[in-house]
Amino acid sequence: MALREEWERQGNLLFRWRSYIPLIIVIFLVPAIEEYSHFSHVNDSLWEIGTFIFSLTGEMIRILTVSFVPRGTSGRVTHRQVAERLNTTGIYSIVRHPLYLGNFIIWVGAFSFFRVWWFVVIGILLFWIYYERIMYAEEEFLRRKFGKTFEEWAEKTSAFIPDLKKFVPPDLPFSFKTMLKREHTSLFGIISAFTFFEIIKGFITEGKFYLSLFWEIVFLLGLLQYTAIFILKKFTHLLDVEGR
Repeated sequence: MALREEWERQGNLLFRWRSYIPLIIVIFLVPAIEEYSHFSHVNDSLWEIGTFIFSLTGEMIRILTVSFVPRGTSGRVTHRQVAERLNTTGIYSIVRHPLYLGNFIIWVGAFSFFRVWWFVVIGILLFWIYYERIMYAEEEFLRRKFGKTFEEWAEKTSAFIPDLKKFVPPDLPFSFKTMLKREHTSLFGIISAFTFFEIIKGFITEGKFYLSLFWEIVFLLGLLQYTAIFILKKFTHLLDVEGR
C-alpha cells in the first residue's frame, strides 16, 4: 500500500476513535504527578485558573465553528467522513481545521495544569502525530468530493494557523441552540478534567480529598448544564434547528 493510502487509512481509523485514543496520555500522567509533588505550590490557584481559561479559549473556537455551519457539511462529521458541501466561510475562511485547533488549545491548557514541561511537550507531540493523520484523511476525502473547489480553498487558507485578514462572514447566523446541543459534552469534559486534576492536587498537597470552593462551583454548574441539555436533547426537540 502506498504511503498516501496508508496515511488515509490510518487517519480514518483514528477519526472513528478520536474521542478515546487521546486517553493514552494517562500513561504519562503518573510520573508527571510524581514530579509535581516536589514543587512549591505557591500561587497554584492563579496558575490553575489561568490554564483553565486557556482551555476555555479552545472551546470558544469550537463554539464559533459548530454554531455557524449547516447540517451535512465538513464541520458536522461524526463516525465517518461526510460532506454535502464545503465550508469556506466564517471561521473556515481563516483556517481549514478550526475544530482541531480548538482541541489543541484545550489539550495544551490541560497538560499545563501540573507545570511539568516534558508532559506538555509529550502531549503536543502526541496531538500532532494523532491529528495529522486525521486531517490528512479528511482532506483526501474533501479533495475527491469537491475537486478544484477544495484545492482553491486549501491554496489560500492555512491548515492550522488562522489568518484573520482573510475572514469572510459565515453564510448562516449564529445558532445558540446548536451551540448548546453540540458543545455541552465538550465543555463538561474540560470541566471534569480540571476538577479531576484539582482532586489529585488535593491529595498531593493536603494528603486527603480536597476541592476548593471555586472548583466545587465550577463542577456543579458544569454538571447542571450538561444534565439539563442532555435531557432536552434526548427527550425533546427544543434544541433542534432546521438545516443545522
